[in-house]
Amino acid sequence: MRVFCWLVAALLLSAATRHRAAEFIGSHLVERLLAEGHEAVGIDCFIPYYPRCIKAANIASFEKKPRFRFCELDLRAGDLTGALEGVDTVFHLAAMPGLSASWSDFELYMTCNMLASQRLLEACRTRDLSAFVHASTSSVYGREATGNEQTPLNPISPYGATKLAAERLAVAYHAEFGVPSVVLRYFSVYGPRQRPDMGYYTFIRRVLRDEPVVIYGDGEQTRGNTYVDDCVSATLLAAARGCPGEVYNAGGGEARSVKWVLSTIEELTGRAAIVEHAPRRPGDQRRTMANIAKLRRDVGFEPRTPLREGLAAQVAWQRSGCEVSNGAHTADAGVAVIAEQA
Repeated sequence: MRVFCWLVAALLLSAATRHRAAEFIGSHLVERLLAEGHEAVGIDCFIPYYPRCIKAANIASFEKKPRFRFCELDLRAGDLTGALEGVDTVFHLAAMPGLSASWSDFELYMTCNMLASQRLLEACRTRDLSAFVHASTSSVYGREATGNEQTPLNPISPYGATKLAAERLAVAYHAEFGVPSVVLRYFSVYGPRQRPDMGYYTFIRRVLRDEPVVIYGDGEQTRGNTYVDDCVSATLLAAARGCPGEVYNAGGGEARSVKWVLSTIEELTGRAAIVEHAPRRPGDQRRTMANIAKLRRDVGFEPRTPLREGLAAQVAWQRSGCEVSNGAHTADAGVAVIAEQA
């Protein structure tokens, strides 16, 4: 299989996939693909949403492997012809993530999430692909994301709105041009290599450093959590068995409150959190929990990692020093919402 993936800009896997190779989820997906014997080409334009050295560390373990090739390319403007040559499957995980920043830099979110997606889909319309897996987010549902895929869509942030537009493009390119698009709506992905702006990373980092953790809102908001290995499994199953033109929720099996997560991190680290409270932020969701009945029925997906076990793995990773030490973190406060997209 020849994969083309893209990472924040694009990750191309030389056999079937394209996604964000140097990113959190993308790097795990590339590792799995290489382990299964596929070739891969990764693409990223290294938008400075967080330090480049973090992404470099994410791909360090496979960057020099003979079946992996990395290209620095911006999907919004670059020539995609060479990157797609010989590709069988595209995993489009690239996007501009984060709810809060989308209010202040809409053009960046619009171009990264919408324009880049359209250009990639346009480049794929004349290709003979086996699958085009498009990663979306539970943020398209709005404040409450607990129903099935037929739940009305009402995003309450520019991030969610641009991601909804991108998934509609993916479905439109299937309907009109036969691009074999399958859309996955990720729900709160966590685990080793999580982005430094994401909530659990920030909680763990600040608890380990005896720094204040900020909880936005009352802390009773809940998230359906998805361990990164389970997310990768769902993504690969969608490529192999998903129905083109369909949209699927992809998530784990446990919904827990922000307070529960922070309490569990305290237990796992053996440290007490210094908690500060702040008002709810615009765009924050109140409740999310993936209804995966459709994904389970069509592709056989079943999440396997309990939340406490996954949090323990992330704590161990951050504690071991595998995270890149640097002073430039995009969101240096404990957030109450976990950004689902990579």
